[in-house]
Amino acid sequence: MNGTLRPSTLGEILDRTAHLYRSRFLVFFGIASVPTAVILAFACAGFLLLVWDGVFDSGSLSNNTSAVIAGLVIGVGTLMVLPVFLGVSALSSAAMSHATARIHLGQSSGIRDAYRAVWQRGWNYVGLYVLQGLIIAVAPGLVWFLLVFFSAFLAAFAGSAGLGAAGGFFLGLIAVVVVLAVVAYVLYMVLRLALCFPACVVEQISAIDALKRTSRLTQGTRGRIFVLYLLGAVLNWMLTMLLFVPVSIASTLIPAASSPANAQKMAMVMLFAFYAAGFAIQALTRPVYGIAMVLFYYDQRIRKEGFDIEWMMLQAGMVAPPAPQPEAAPWLPPAGAQIPVSPAGPMPEAKGETPEPSTSEPSAGDSA
Repeated sequence: MNGTLRPSTLGEILDRTAHLYRSRFLVFFGIASVPTAVILAFACAGFLLLVWDGVFDSGSLSNNTSAVIAGLVIGVGTLMVLPVFLGVSALSSAAMSHATARIHLGQSSGIRDAYRAVWQRGWNYVGLYVLQGLIIAVAPGLVWFLLVFFSAFLAAFAGSAGLGAAGGFFLGLIAVVVVLAVVAYVLYMVLRLALCFPACVVEQISAIDALKRTSRLTQGTRGRIFVLYLLGAVLNWMLTMLLFVPVSIASTLIPAASSPANAQKMAMVMLFAFYAAGFAIQALTRPVYGIAMVLFYYDQRIRKEGFDIEWMMLQAGMVAPPAPQPEAAPWLPPAGAQIPVSPAGPMPEAKGETPEPSTSEPSAGDSA
């Protein structure tokens, strides 16, 4: 849609985000629901396993055997879910950026088309997702761990030195400063790396290049992105209250919930219901961030690089389209695909591509 390719204010970006979400609700909600459905399926399996084993029976949680079983199920489930969660979340973020970019430029996209388009470069998107997590979450987590260890050491030293209240005040002051510094670092990195996936997906660049690219693109618009995150947090809170309050009221009206024999089972059922509602809220709010980040990406390219002029010239045929990049090898073969056994044979042509006609003149033998 050429009319939308111009510098936009925050209000226009929010309005465009809402419009795209409403017009393609099933597409965006379906893309965002894939990681949510996968994690919820693992949670359901673990919950049913614990119910089948009788862990939630009245008084059974006090037994050591039941506690060990519950701990093993949670630990093994976490180890199984973590890599799956990283993979599907990375693909979901990439598919969201791909679908939004196509729809924003007036093209069509669906759930299957978006995931199929990003599947070929899946490892690149997983690597980008992991790098983002390491920079935003793991690094400050290590700092927090070192802070706790250092505080314990200083507390022991202050006790042995007899510093008393002065030592406690000094430790508290250091803790407050470090906590504020960690929070500021996390917020800064979230805003700085907000456009990683749009840049990586649209421009087909590597994860490292996307991290460098987003640092330049977000300059001058991090305040607007921060406001978007605040509005998203308010929307998340409103949906949480809209879902959790009726469920809480309904749980108090169930006659069996007040029975001491069923109190523990009802508590676990309600906990699982809240857990499922939380995942539903994530599936509803995730497209808001994904769509808005792509719109911010194009807005910054228009402001910094004149992308709107380049796009109009391309549509008018005044400039040649960029040469297609070689297709990356799939990170996993598609289901049912046959692996060729002869490496010397010709490579199969990509789907949808046709060989270019020869421009050379026919020889005398051909004309004869």
